[in-house]
Amino acid sequence: MNSFIEAFRDSFIIKVFIAIIMFLHSFFTSAQIEEIPEYKIVNTKLYSEIVKMDSIYFTAYNKCDIKTQASIYNENIEFFHDKGGLATDKKQLLKSIEENICNKVTRTLIKGSLEVYPIHNYGAIEIGYHKFYNEEEPNAKSVPSKFIVTWKKENENWTITKVISLH
Repeated sequence: MNSFIEAFRDSFIIKVFIAIIMFLHSFFTSAQIEEIPEYKIVNTKLYSEIVKMDSIYFTAYNKCDIKTQASIYNENIEFFHDKGGLATDKKQLLKSIEENICNKVTRTLIKGSLEVYPIHNYGAIEIGYHKFYNEEEPNAKSVPSKFIVTWKKENENWTITKVISLH
């Protein structure tokens, strides 16, 4: 075996092969991974308005105030839930919340997770993390989940037009 290795030790092809392997290893191990930039508030007024609307909506959600929730959901709501699918009927969505959420589930926003991005001539996109607590299963672990909400501003009123809820 030793003589086999000796025969290739001075081989030009082996040296080139080793050089290529070393180059590729170096390239892949030292390649810089793009850093995700830290979120910075673009528009303080808009950010504050959406934080306020999020609070109003989820206070109503946690207290089973269907009337307030109905006033915040746009008539053309699209609610995408990774487990429940797509809901586009506002009345059906509110009925589902009343039957399945009211006095059973509460939501808590994960502090510092909220991002708000302006959408020109429309409103804003809100992205964040929150936790849901099932009152019927007090020992169940609640894990953070991501959400995306599209807010539309018409005549100084904010409504939710789209929700993407990921668990």
